[in-house]
Amino acid sequence: MTEIHDRLQEIARDVFDDDELVLTDLTTAADVEGWDSLAHVAFMYSVEEEFGVHFSDAEFGGFTDIGDLKRTLEEKVSA
Repeated sequence: MTEIHDRLQEIARDVFDDDELVLTDLTTAADVEGWDSLAHVAFMYSVEEEFGVHFSDAEFGGFTDIGDLKRTLEEKVSA
């Protein structure tokens, strides 16, 4: 696992109040109990704050899975 993955998992565990939540690159919102539109906003804002990045409107709602989010984060934090 990468540092980005570990940090994302901690954010998800906090936002979704599930200390046992395990994210994989293929995890989608449908796979996580309680991941609705409000939780998505909270998760994404938490990710932005944790990593010091900003997502465009298209990016904010356009991730297909955790792997997609990780790839975008890796690009943003290395830029």
